Amino acid sequence: MATPPASTRQLSPKEADIQMMLAAEESTSSTWQDIGEDSARRSVAAHVIVAIENPQDIIVQSARHYGQRAVLKFAQHTGAHAIAGRHTPATFTNQLQTSFSEPRLLILADPRTDRHPIKEAALGNIPAIAFCDTDSPVWYVDIGLPASNKGKHSIGCLFWLLARMALQMRGTIAPGQKWNVMVDLYFYREPEEAKQQEEEEAVVAPDY
Repeated sequence: MATPPASTRQLSPKEADIQMMLAAEESTSSTWQDIGEDSARRSVAAHVIVAIENPQDIIVQSARHYGQRAVLKFAQHTGAHAIAGRHTPATFTNQLQTSFSEPRLLILADPRTDRHPIKEAALGNIPAIAFCDTDSPVWYVDIGLPASNKGKHSIGCLFWLLARMALQMRGTIAPGQKWNVMVDLYFYREPEEAKQQEEEEAVVAPDY
């Protein structure tokens, strides 16, 4: 029996990956029940990301507030450019815009809430990768990743998995090496929760 290539063995989903996907309700909320197929789609998306020589030519975007922290962390770890929040009209089509950009790849958290940038990307022949739920429109989506893109834990987990796979393909993370970035860093946090954590960290123990 032929031995599978090393790259296939390195990128095959582990038990922890499957548990994480199920915890994020990625497969349970979708009509695509094949976890192996989901992983293969993510692998294709990661190959496209790695094929872009300059990571700054990649824009990762989320208008949904649950996904804004995830896209910022994804950009930080992969070198992409993040747009978190409302999309400025004609960002990809009007060269007179101060925020004009010509990305080579667009990654979206939700093709429904991010419908304006995906339409502009189609006008500029910019390929788009998007996390798609069962009710998500897939017009102008070149690579749709089956996912639950409405939960704050789900969307954070999905971007974390995609970032880790891209870094593995780039060689930033060695095969079999555990990524030292915790997945909860990608999760959306309520302002009150974040403020409380900052206050707790700011407390200095008294000197005796």
